[in-house]
Amino acid sequence: MKVVIAGLNKTFDSRIRLGIMSVLSANETYDFKGLKEILDVTDGNLASHLKALEDKELIVVNKQFLGRRPNTSYSLTEEGLRQFKLHLKSLEDLIKSQ
Repeated sequence: MKVVIAGLNKTFDSRIRLGIMSVLSANETYDFKGLKEILDVTDGNLASHLKALEDKELIVVNKQFLGRRPNTSYSLTEEGLRQFKLHLKSLEDLIKSQ
């Protein structure tokens, strides 16, 4: 049996990017601190993965102040959600084909 993996998106190969996309698909927005805690990663590691997703226009960044403190939050773009759903569907199809 030939297994088709063409629908899998290489952008989501990293467990951290997969985690970011999963959290953002389940929540309208999520801030940097929350993502760092839930994914248990360093600031630099998280920032580099967020930047890669932003560069591909899969997420958007919202910088604001909460009181006097800066707050950076993230959300999925429509294209980001579409690509992530396709990736998940491809994973499901791969699992079901076995």
